[in-house]
Amino acid sequence: MRTSGRQRRYKLKSEINVVPYIDVMLVLLIIFMVTTPMMKSNVDVNLPQADAKSLQQKKDPVIVTVKQDGQLFLTLPGAEKELLDAAALQTKVGAFVRTNPDVNVLVAGDDQGHYGGVVQVLADLQQAGVSKVGLMAQPVQGKSTSDGRK
Repeated sequence: MRTSGRQRRYKLKSEINVVPYIDVMLVLLIIFMVTTPMMKSNVDVNLPQADAKSLQQKKDPVIVTVKQDGQLFLTLPGAEKELLDAAALQTKVGAFVRTNPDVNVLVAGDDQGHYGGVVQVLADLQQAGVSKVGLMAQPVQGKSTSDGRK
């Protein structure tokens, strides 16, 4: 009993369904768009204005020097410069700032040194509870700015 001599053959589709992939990508995009503004740097730095002048201070500042090879030196007011490691620096500066809360701490980084060393010192000072931190720089000698100032 043959019903018909023909058999129906269906052609197979060999396409990839991309709709689920697009859904996943849109969800990831939304997640990144929501979480990116929430990310914050650990060290907040207020950069000086171009025409900033040095301020007269009532007290001598604490100076932390970061050498090109990464060595750290601490100069407390009325004391000699001493070589320290990061942990000792954090301890000494933290103790000094607790007894003298209105003192400024200045970080002097070597211009040929690694930027990461200065950033690490800023993070260590923040952990030590220092709130008044500045960066030291030498004024440019003999060069004019774009508006004609020297």
